[in-house]
Amino acid sequence: MTAPQPAVDPHAVRPGVGEPMLVAFAGLPGVGKTTLALRVGAALRAPVLPVDPVERALGRYGLVGDVPGMAAYGAVAGLAEVQLGLGLSVVVDAVNPVASARGLWHDLAERAGVPLRVVEVHCGDEAEHRRRVEARPPDEHHPTWEQTLLRRAEYEPLIGPRLVVDTAVDTDPLPGILAYLR
Repeated sequence: MTAPQPAVDPHAVRPGVGEPMLVAFAGLPGVGKTTLALRVGAALRAPVLPVDPVERALGRYGLVGDVPGMAAYGAVAGLAEVQLGLGLSVVVDAVNPVASARGLWHDLAERAGVPLRVVEVHCGDEAEHRRRVEARPPDEHHPTWEQTLLRRAEYEPLIGPRLVVDTAVDTDPLPGILAYLR
C-alpha cells in the first residue's frame, strides 16, 4: 500500500516560474498568434492549449458549425482548469472572436483564483497579413484570405485590459509580452 501523495498547492511558487496565470491569446488567423503563444509557453514552461485542433477533432466526428466551435472552447477551458489546479500557468491559443468565447477565460481565471492576461495579436500591415495567410498550405486547417476577411467582419472588438501586439512591426514582441505577464 502506498502512502497518499500530498496535494499540490496551486498557489505554490515553483522555482523560476512564479505564480500561475492564465494567458489568453486572441486574434485573426495568420497574424502570428500561435507562434507567439508557443514562445510564451516555452518561456513560462507552461502548457499551450490551442482551440483549433479540438475543433478539427470534433469535425472528424461530424460535429460542425457554431455549436462545436464553442464546444471546442469549452473543452480547452476544461483542460486549462485542470492545469491551473495543478499550479501551472496555461497559455490558450485561440481566435477568441466573440465576447462569449472570451468570457470563458474570465470565468475560469476567477474560479481558479489566478490572474488573466489577454494578448491580442494583429498584423497592422494588411498586405503582409494576406501574404502570411496565403503562404500557408491550402487545406482544411487554414482559412483562405477570403475566409479570414469574413472572420474579421464578425470579430467583436475586444474590450478590457489587454496587451495589443502588432506583428507587422520589425521588433521581437516576446520581451514586451513577458514584461506584461509579470
